[in-house]
Amino acid sequence: MAGPPTAPPSPRSRQIKCIAISLLALIVLIGLTVLIVWLVIRPKRLEYTIEDGSVHGYDMKYNHINASFNFMLKAYNPNRKVSVYYDSMQVTLLYDDAPIAFDVVEPFFQPHRNVTLLELKPVAHTAPLLVSAAKDLNVERMSGEMELTIKVKARIHFKVGSWKSSKRTLWATCSQVDVHFSSPKSFSKIKCDTDT
Repeated sequence: MAGPPTAPPSPRSRQIKCIAISLLALIVLIGLTVLIVWLVIRPKRLEYTIEDGSVHGYDMKYNHINASFNFMLKAYNPNRKVSVYYDSMQVTLLYDDAPIAFDVVEPFFQPHRNVTLLELKPVAHTAPLLVSAAKDLNVERMSGEMELTIKVKARIHFKVGSWKSSKRTLWATCSQVDVHFSSPKSFSKIKCDTDT
C-alpha cells in the first residue's frame, strides 16, 4: 500500500540548498586558484646574511656605551617571479638582549633573483646596560671582540606581474654577530633567521 505523497521541497529550502552549493563551489574554486598560483610561482623564503661588521669609537662609562657600528647586510630574493617592495626597514642592535643602537634603511625595490647590499650604521649614544651586561662587555673588550644580535623589522609587499600583495611584516634575526675591536681580524659571515 502506497504511503502518503511527499510534499515537494519549499522554495526557501531550494534557495538555501542552491546558496550552499554555490558557496562550496566558490571555496573550491578559490582553493584551486591559490594552489595553481603557488605551483606556478613557487615562492621561496627571502634570505639575509651579515657579510661584514666593525665597531668604532667604543667607550663605556658608568655602564653606558657609546660606539659607532658598520654592518653590511646582504638581502637575497631567490624567487624567479616574485619581486619585493621594502616600504620601511628598522634595524635594532642588541647586546645581551638589551637594545643599544638603531638605524633606518630607506625604502627600496628588489627585483626577482636579486642581491641587494645594505650598509647599516647603527650608533649607540650613552646606551644603558645592566651591571652584569656591562661586566660581560668589559671582559669581551679585553678579549678583543664583542658578540651582538641584529634584529631587522621590515614592512614589505610582493609583486608578481601586475599583481601586488597586501603589506606584511618581515622579521630577521642575526644572532652571534662577533665584531672585532681591532680591524685586522677577519669577519665571520652570519646567516639570519627570517619570519614573515
